[in-house]
Amino acid sequence: MDKSGKSYHNLILWQKLRDLLVLTYRLTEKLPSSEEFGLKSQMRRAIVSAMSNFVEGYLKRSKKEKLHFMEISETSLLELEAQSEICLILKYWNEEDYQMFDKVRSEAAYLVFRYRSKISS
Repeated sequence: MDKSGKSYHNLILWQKLRDLLVLTYRLTEKLPSSEEFGLKSQMRRAIVSAMSNFVEGYLKRSKKEKLHFMEISETSLLELEAQSEICLILKYWNEEDYQMFDKVRSEAAYLVFRYRSKISS
């Protein structure tokens, strides 16, 4: 599926969010079945929310609306931070999984923050 004509598909930020999506789905497969409708579902919804709100904000024309959706995207990425820490605390993930996830999540969050900062200036 070639979407390179769509402007947001060319952004490093979008590519980083895609990487985080794949990693989130892969690592949440390691969660126990008891988390099927809890942590697993919540983490997947959070990354989908981060991506969806980024795209919606990216496509808005007004600065106010763009900022609103970028803030929601940032918040969803912060939710993922807390949820990944829970996975580590409960030993659902090992330290290596957590560090890998946190690195990709942090990079995506930083890029959303920088994008939002650029809009607001």
